[in-house]
Amino acid sequence: MFTGLVEAMGRIERTADEEAGKRLTIAWPGLDGVLALGESVAINGCCLSVVAAGPDVFEVQAGPETLLRTNLGAKKQGDAVNLERAVRVGDRLGGHFVQGHVDATAVVRDRRREGEWEFFAFNIDPAWTVLMVPKGSIAVDGVSLTLVDVETDGFSIMLIPHTLAATSFGLLEPGARVNVETDVLAKHVQKLLGQSR
Repeated sequence: MFTGLVEAMGRIERTADEEAGKRLTIAWPGLDGVLALGESVAINGCCLSVVAAGPDVFEVQAGPETLLRTNLGAKKQGDAVNLERAVRVGDRLGGHFVQGHVDATAVVRDRRREGEWEFFAFNIDPAWTVLMVPKGSIAVDGVSLTLVDVETDGFSIMLIPHTLAATSFGLLEPGARVNVETDVLAKHVQKLLGQSR
């Protein structure tokens, strides 16, 4: 379980194909200590297990399902990724409940400045917008955000300067693909109402 409050912006140091999956080596600048083997880390919002680690660097393996549903398969050396360790009991929950289970990817349709803020609009499969509501929660590339508007096949958000500087959002341009996790509570309500995907 995560909060969607990104701890660091890391960089892909290396990628290697492994049968149907990939192994990613990720640099985490300023990491306090060494990650434990098996520890869960959200990488652009995707929960993966640490399989090797050293000072300021760790490795994960992404299987076929992860590569199909997320943007991690398209990442290359030097690309920025958002990083968050799993929540510990007693931690503050400043974002919202984020499982690290990416539902789908969305594509940046528009980005524009509005004063100090930045407006982003995304296109996504309409099957996912039924789980979104204006002013509700969403995780985009692992960042806990508030939805501004929801359309049939898209949604929008507004970002403050801190979020732009501390996450990979500052690097996003129209056409970029991002990971999306809808609110887990909405998924449970949908299933209880018999409208499961």
